Amino acid sequence: MIDIKKLREQPDALIARLNTRGTSFEPLRAVLVLDEKRRTCLAEVQTLQARRNEISRTIGKLKRAGADPAEVFKQLEDDKARIQALEETIRTLELEIESVLLNTPNLPHVDIPLGSDETENVVLREEGDKTMLKTTPKAHWDIAAELGLLDFERAAKIATSRFVIYKNHGARLERALINFMLDLHRDAHGYEEVMLPYIVNEASMFASGQFPKFREDAFKLQDERNLYLNPTAEVPAINMHRDEILDGADLPRRYAAFTTAFRQEAGSAGRDTRGIIRQHQFNKVELIKFTTPETSYAELDAMLQDSENVLIKLGLPYRVIELCSGDIGFAMAKTYDIEVWLPSYGTYREIGSISNAEDYQARRGNIRFRREPGGKPELVHTLNGSGLAVGRTVVAILENYLQEDGTVKVPEALVPYMKTNTIK
Repeated sequence: MIDIKKLREQPDALIARLNTRGTSFEPLRAVLVLDEKRRTCLAEVQTLQARRNEISRTIGKLKRAGADPAEVFKQLEDDKARIQALEETIRTLELEIESVLLNTPNLPHVDIPLGSDETENVVLREEGDKTMLKTTPKAHWDIAAELGLLDFERAAKIATSRFVIYKNHGARLERALINFMLDLHRDAHGYEEVMLPYIVNEASMFASGQFPKFREDAFKLQDERNLYLNPTAEVPAINMHRDEILDGADLPRRYAAFTTAFRQEAGSAGRDTRGIIRQHQFNKVELIKFTTPETSYAELDAMLQDSENVLIKLGLPYRVIELCSGDIGFAMAKTYDIEVWLPSYGTYREIGSISNAEDYQARRGNIRFRREPGGKPELVHTLNGSGLAVGRTVVAILENYLQEDGTVKVPEALVPYMKTNTIK
């Protein structure tokens, strides 16, 4: 959540920054009115409690003096009733404030490009050879059909549309990529590998910023415990340290996790409904960092390079863009997208997103650190990045490494995992 203290101290500046997302956040001023009422009630409670304590100390004196303490007792009861009423009002006001703040996105970083939507994102650089394909471009689903790699019809029979069965070298390629990415991030980039639950609770969804904004995109289990299928490894990974105070000497903490992710993808349409670009179930390797505030942006740049390194080693052409204020994610302050070149599309498509949430998720999840033993706890900064989306990497390999004879060359980095240099 955004810091209500900052909203209280700098409402105009904070609202102006939020407005760069393309929506008016002037209604946030109503939160300040609620907050003022809450603080007024708190002050009155403190005054009444102090008076009750003072009156209680006089009762014994009145009794010893033979005076009737009835009026004093009545005052105590009146004050007690007033305190209870005020505390109920405070709880109501706090719930109203929390509801608004939970639905308010993160503050865009002051240095990101200003823009209304994805058309105003900024291309930072292009890497690799877009002309590496030496034959006629072909859609990945056609390549997969000819080579027997993917089965959409049987997957739909088992589940519904937008699911897939990987077969033969298709299954091996997916598995090889998962192992390759995890080994690279663990051995070369210094991340700690973790295996996370595929099911998360409601508190985890709120802490990561998935709820309440994206509730309709989640797969909810028919379970009285309010459990959900994991929409991305970011959710369980961020929540590993929910309600914890970390040792500042151990920061940054870097984690790499593979999970299968599940999303409704209710709003997607068009060409993405074919193939495996946008599925209800997909595999992903995720990178997570917990850092101190002053190091988080250096760690963001390092995370971006770690994700790019996957594509560099696979020899795939890609570009890096910086998202503008109108396109960054709900919980993020700054985001880079990595887009891989897909010949059949004739354009780049997102394959990874690397973001800094600063203290937004940490405030929601109460994730803090101490710089030294006994020091005052501070909020960490949380970062997350794709390292990468596995299915979309499969798509990029099939389309960019297609050979004239219809086979697909295996990138050199994957040959030890695939045990072959050709998919045929």
